[in-house]
Amino acid sequence: MAHGTFLDDSDIPVGVRWGVGGAVAQKFAAEGFFTVLTTRTASNAAGLSDAIQEQGGDCMTVELDLVSEESVSNAFATIRDQAGDPDVLIYNAGYLEGRDLPPEKELLEHIEVEMFDTAQHIASRGPFLVAKEVLPAMRKKGEGTFLFSNNNKSLRGRKRYTGESLYYPRVMMRTLAQVLTEEYSEHGIHVANVVIDGLIDSPGTRTLPKALDNPDIVMNPVKIAEAFYYLHTQDKSCWTHELQLTPHPTMPAY
Repeated sequence: MAHGTFLDDSDIPVGVRWGVGGAVAQKFAAEGFFTVLTTRTASNAAGLSDAIQEQGGDCMTVELDLVSEESVSNAFATIRDQAGDPDVLIYNAGYLEGRDLPPEKELLEHIEVEMFDTAQHIASRGPFLVAKEVLPAMRKKGEGTFLFSNNNKSLRGRKRYTGESLYYPRVMMRTLAQVLTEEYSEHGIHVANVVIDGLIDSPGTRTLPKALDNPDIVMNPVKIAEAFYYLHTQDKSCWTHELQLTPHPTMPAY
């Protein structure tokens, strides 16, 4: 979808094949967690689910559409019924809105309201709804982890360039992470915003000219997943609330 053509991923390592979400799911499953995969259509996660089980992990798939409050509520009702209240929540949701706009439509005045609405749903309203579903039980238990998968557009308002998604609302995702840190840290809940500051390895990314010219700028999802697990395992006496991951040849965004 993102690249307008079929891309063969058969030669991509299993840890990388499904991006950050797939790598995080595999990492936590490998560490003994019963892992719940959420997706708008269950068949989208079939390959990942099979891979986790082949690796000896345990998981289930639940359909969840972040644009629908009812879908979010029903999904977590299913999760609580079949798996219990989550101990760890990784919010990792992407969208394509804005990428297909041509160069002459980079400015805000050309962005359709529907595009903005979708970006707002996924980057701001969605995590708000998810937080309301999981934080009460974590607060009562006195522990839990809520991690946001974000990007460098969350650090400040930036122009959208041709080929990029509409990332303006990512700043609000970061703000929500900061608010939840202030509200819930005292209740034993570790909240952190993870800024993934670079190109993430994928079949499409590997074909980009800048990735071909400098492969070292491409980020390994398996290593990104290790950072998420590191945050979860931190001692309460020294929590990290924002972690920025940047490949070594690239100047960190700010």
